[in-house]
Amino acid sequence: MVEQLSFKVAQVEGPLDLILQLISKHKLNIYDIEITKLLEQYLAYMEVIQSQEMEIASEFLEMASRLVYIKSVSLLPKHEELEEQLKKELTGQLIEYTLCRQVAQLLKSRYVGDELFYRQMQPIEQNLQYDRRHKPKILLEAYLAAVGKRKIPQDGKKEFEPIMARRVVSINSRIVIIMKILYQKHRAPFLSLFDQSKDRSDIVATFLAVLELVKNKRVMIEDDGKTVSLL
Repeated sequence: MVEQLSFKVAQVEGPLDLILQLISKHKLNIYDIEITKLLEQYLAYMEVIQSQEMEIASEFLEMASRLVYIKSVSLLPKHEELEEQLKKELTGQLIEYTLCRQVAQLLKSRYVGDELFYRQMQPIEQNLQYDRRHKPKILLEAYLAAVGKRKIPQDGKKEFEPIMARRVVSINSRIVIIMKILYQKHRAPFLSLFDQSKDRSDIVATFLAVLELVKNKRVMIEDDGKTVSLL
Protein backbone atom coordinates (compact mmCIF):
# COMPACT_ATOMS: atom_id res chain seq x y z
CA MET A 1 0.00 0.00 0.00
CA VAL A 2 1.35 3.45 -0.96
CA GLU A 3 2.56 5.41 2.05
CA GLN A 4 0.64 8.58 2.87
CA LEU A 5 2.47 11.65 1.56
CA SER A 6 3.34 14.29 4.15
CA PHE A 7 4.71 17.18 2.06
CA LYS A 8 2.70 20.15 0.91
CA VAL A 9 1.92 20.67 -2.75
CA ALA A 10 3.05 24.30 -2.65
CA GLN A 11 6.56 23.26 -1.58
CA VAL A 12 7.20 21.40 -4.85
CA GLU A 13 8.78 23.61 -7.52
CA GLY A 14 8.73 21.08 -10.38
CA PRO A 15 8.87 17.37 -11.28
CA LEU A 16 12.62 17.09 -10.64
CA ASP A 17 12.22 18.79 -7.26
CA LEU A 18 9.40 16.33 -6.43
CA ILE A 19 11.51 13.31 -7.39
CA LEU A 20 14.40 14.55 -5.23
CA GLN A 21 12.01 14.89 -2.29
CA LEU A 22 10.70 11.36 -2.84
CA ILE A 23 14.24 9.96 -3.12
CA SER A 24 15.24 11.69 0.13
CA LYS A 25 12.02 10.73 1.96
CA HIS A 26 12.20 7.04 1.06
CA LYS A 27 16.02 6.80 1.15
CA LEU A 28 16.34 5.68 -2.46
CA ASN A 29 19.69 5.47 -4.22
CA ILE A 30 19.86 8.29 -6.77
CA TYR A 31 22.44 6.30 -8.77
CA ASP A 32 20.22 3.18 -8.90
CA ILE A 33 16.63 4.38 -8.62
CA GLU A 34 13.88 1.84 -7.85
CA ILE A 35 11.52 2.94 -10.63
CA THR A 36 8.55 0.92 -9.29
CA LYS A 37 8.63 2.54 -5.86
CA LEU A 38 9.37 5.99 -7.27
CA LEU A 39 6.51 5.71 -9.77
CA GLU A 40 4.02 4.67 -7.08
CA GLN A 41 4.89 7.69 -4.93
CA TYR A 42 4.88 10.03 -7.93
CA LEU A 43 1.39 8.89 -9.00
CA ALA A 44 0.22 9.23 -5.41
CA TYR A 45 1.36 12.86 -5.45
CA MET A 46 -0.66 13.50 -8.61
CA GLU A 47 -3.69 11.98 -6.91
CA VAL A 48 -3.18 14.45 -4.03
CA ILE A 49 -3.27 17.34 -6.51
CA GLN A 50 -6.43 15.99 -8.14
CA SER A 51 -8.09 15.50 -4.75
CA GLN A 52 -7.47 19.18 -4.00
CA GLU A 53 -9.03 20.09 -7.36
CA MET A 54 -5.81 21.70 -8.56
CA GLU A 55 -4.64 21.71 -12.17
CA ILE A 56 -1.67 19.44 -12.88
CA ALA A 57 1.10 21.24 -14.78
CA SER A 58 2.11 19.73 -18.12
CA GLU A 59 5.69 19.09 -16.98
CA PHE A 60 4.41 16.81 -14.19
CA LEU A 61 2.35 14.80 -16.70
CA GLU A 62 5.35 14.57 -19.02
CA MET A 63 7.56 13.24 -16.22
CA ALA A 64 4.82 10.74 -15.23
CA SER A 65 4.71 9.36 -18.77
CA ARG A 66 8.50 9.18 -18.78
CA LEU A 67 8.57 7.13 -15.55
CA VAL A 68 5.81 4.85 -16.87
CA TYR A 69 7.84 4.28 -20.05
CA ILE A 70 10.95 3.35 -18.03
CA LYS A 71 8.85 0.97 -15.94
CA SER A 72 7.33 -0.58 -19.09
CA VAL A 73 10.80 -1.13 -20.57
CA SER A 74 11.90 -2.88 -17.37
CA LEU A 75 9.07 -5.41 -17.83
CA LEU A 76 10.19 -6.37 -21.33
CA PRO A 77 12.72 -9.19 -21.77
CA LYS A 78 16.20 -8.39 -23.12
CA HIS A 79 15.84 -4.63 -22.63
CA GLU A 80 18.20 -4.22 -19.67
CA GLU A 81 20.57 -1.93 -21.59
CA LEU A 82 17.78 0.44 -22.64
CA GLU A 83 16.42 0.52 -19.09
CA GLU A 84 19.86 1.37 -17.67
CA GLN A 85 20.33 4.11 -20.27
CA LEU A 86 16.98 5.71 -19.44
CA LYS A 87 17.70 5.55 -15.70
CA LYS A 88 21.16 7.11 -16.21
CA GLU A 89 19.62 9.99 -18.18
CA LEU A 90 17.17 10.63 -15.35
CA THR A 91 19.95 10.42 -12.74
CA GLY A 92 22.06 12.89 -14.73
CA GLN A 93 19.21 15.40 -14.84
CA LEU A 94 18.62 15.06 -11.11
CA ILE A 95 22.31 15.64 -10.33
CA GLU A 96 22.43 18.70 -12.63
CA TYR A 97 19.27 20.06 -11.03
CA THR A 98 20.77 19.57 -7.55
CA LEU A 99 23.94 21.44 -8.56
CA CYS A 100 21.88 24.31 -10.01
CA ARG A 101 19.95 24.60 -6.75
CA GLN A 102 23.21 24.68 -4.78
CA VAL A 103 24.61 27.40 -7.03
CA ALA A 104 21.38 29.39 -6.71
CA GLN A 105 21.59 29.20 -2.91
CA LEU A 106 25.23 30.32 -3.05
CA LEU A 107 24.41 33.32 -5.26
CA LYS A 108 21.50 34.20 -2.98
CA SER A 109 23.79 34.21 0.05
CA ARG A 110 26.20 36.58 -1.75
CA TYR A 111 23.54 39.06 -2.83
CA VAL A 112 24.28 42.48 -1.34
CA GLY A 113 21.32 44.43 -2.71
CA ASP A 114 21.92 48.13 -3.43
CA GLU A 115 25.62 47.86 -2.56
CA LEU A 116 26.26 46.16 -5.92
CA PHE A 117 26.34 48.28 -9.06
CA TYR A 118 26.81 47.07 -12.61
CA ARG A 119 26.82 48.57 -16.08
CA GLN A 120 23.83 48.14 -18.32
CA MET A 121 24.11 45.50 -21.03
CA GLN A 122 25.80 46.87 -24.12
CA PRO A 123 24.61 45.94 -27.63
CA ILE A 124 26.91 43.55 -29.46
CA GLU A 125 27.20 43.67 -33.22
CA GLN A 126 26.27 40.33 -34.73
CA ASN A 127 28.69 38.66 -37.10
CA LEU A 128 26.61 36.58 -39.53
CA GLN A 129 29.60 35.48 -41.60
CA TYR A 130 30.77 31.90 -41.05
CA ASP A 131 34.55 32.24 -40.72
CA ARG A 132 35.58 28.74 -39.67
CA ARG A 133 37.69 26.58 -42.00
CA HIS A 134 37.35 22.83 -42.60
CA LYS A 135 39.21 20.24 -44.60
CA PRO A 136 37.66 19.37 -47.99
CA LYS A 137 37.18 15.73 -46.90
CA ILE A 138 35.03 16.75 -43.93
CA LEU A 139 32.90 19.05 -46.12
CA LEU A 140 32.42 16.27 -48.69
CA GLU A 141 31.32 13.78 -46.02
CA ALA A 142 28.87 16.30 -44.56
CA TYR A 143 27.43 17.01 -48.01
CA LEU A 144 27.00 13.32 -48.87
CA ALA A 145 25.37 12.65 -45.49
CA ALA A 146 22.87 15.47 -46.05
CA VAL A 147 22.05 14.43 -49.62
CA GLY A 148 21.66 10.79 -48.63
CA LYS A 149 18.97 11.48 -46.01
CA ARG A 150 15.45 10.50 -47.01
CA LYS A 151 13.16 13.48 -47.45
CA ILE A 152 10.00 13.48 -45.36
CA PRO A 153 6.98 12.98 -47.66
CA GLN A 154 4.39 15.75 -47.76
CA ASP A 155 1.67 13.30 -46.80
CA GLY A 156 3.68 12.06 -43.82
CA LYS A 157 0.96 13.28 -41.50
CA LYS A 158 -1.42 10.64 -42.87
CA GLU A 159 1.15 7.91 -42.21
CA PHE A 160 1.43 8.83 -38.51
CA GLU A 161 -2.24 9.64 -37.82
CA PRO A 162 -3.23 5.98 -37.08
CA ILE A 163 -0.36 5.69 -34.57
CA MET A 164 -1.09 9.01 -32.87
CA ALA A 165 -4.81 8.30 -32.68
CA ARG A 166 -4.35 4.95 -30.94
CA ARG A 167 -5.19 5.15 -27.24
CA VAL A 168 -2.39 4.00 -24.92
CA VAL A 169 -3.37 2.54 -21.54
CA SER A 170 -0.61 2.39 -18.91
CA ILE A 171 -0.15 -0.73 -16.81
CA ASN A 172 0.26 1.36 -13.66
CA SER A 173 -3.15 2.98 -14.11
CA ARG A 174 -4.74 -0.48 -14.20
CA ILE A 175 -2.72 -1.53 -11.14
CA VAL A 176 -4.24 1.37 -9.20
CA ILE A 177 -7.77 0.34 -10.24
CA ILE A 178 -7.22 -3.34 -9.37
CA MET A 179 -5.75 -2.52 -5.96
CA LYS A 180 -8.68 -0.22 -5.14
CA ILE A 181 -11.10 -3.07 -5.95
CA LEU A 182 -9.19 -5.56 -3.81
CA TYR A 183 -8.76 -3.14 -0.90
CA GLN A 184 -12.54 -2.86 -0.75
CA LYS A 185 -13.43 -6.55 -1.25
CA HIS A 186 -10.10 -8.29 -0.41
CA ARG A 187 -10.87 -10.86 -3.14
CA ALA A 188 -12.68 -10.68 -6.44
CA PRO A 189 -13.45 -12.89 -9.47
CA PHE A 190 -10.68 -12.68 -12.02
CA LEU A 191 -13.02 -11.78 -14.89
CA SER A 192 -14.62 -8.96 -12.87
CA LEU A 193 -11.34 -7.04 -13.08
CA PHE A 194 -12.06 -6.54 -16.77
CA ASP A 195 -15.52 -5.01 -16.26
CA GLN A 196 -14.18 -1.48 -16.79
CA SER A 197 -12.21 -2.43 -19.91
CA LYS A 198 -13.49 -0.58 -22.97
CA ASP A 199 -11.23 -1.95 -25.69
CA ARG A 200 -8.30 -4.25 -26.38
CA SER A 201 -5.78 -1.78 -24.90
CA ASP A 202 -7.68 -1.83 -21.59
CA ILE A 203 -7.84 -5.64 -21.57
CA VAL A 204 -4.14 -6.11 -22.31
CA ALA A 205 -3.11 -3.49 -19.74
CA THR A 206 -5.35 -5.09 -17.09
CA PHE A 207 -3.95 -8.58 -17.76
CA LEU A 208 -0.34 -7.30 -17.58
CA ALA A 209 -1.20 -5.40 -14.40
CA VAL A 210 -2.40 -8.64 -12.75
CA LEU A 211 0.83 -10.38 -13.79
CA GLU A 212 2.88 -7.54 -12.36
CA LEU A 213 1.02 -7.68 -9.03
CA VAL A 214 1.45 -11.45 -8.83
CA LYS A 215 5.13 -11.11 -9.67
CA ASN A 216 5.63 -8.56 -6.87
CA LYS A 217 3.65 -10.81 -4.45
CA ARG A 218 0.98 -8.21 -3.80
CA VAL A 219 -1.89 -10.42 -4.94
CA MET A 220 -2.40 -14.11 -5.59
CA ILE A 221 -4.56 -16.20 -7.91
CA GLU A 222 -6.36 -18.83 -5.83
CA ASP A 223 -6.37 -22.55 -6.60
CA ASP A 224 -9.60 -22.39 -8.58
CA GLY A 225 -7.86 -20.09 -11.08
CA LYS A 226 -10.91 -17.82 -11.12
CA THR A 227 -10.37 -15.64 -8.05
CA VAL A 228 -7.79 -12.96 -7.23
CA SER A 229 -7.09 -11.94 -3.63
CA LEU A 230 -4.70 -9.74 -1.65
CA LEU A 231 -1.68 -11.24 0.01
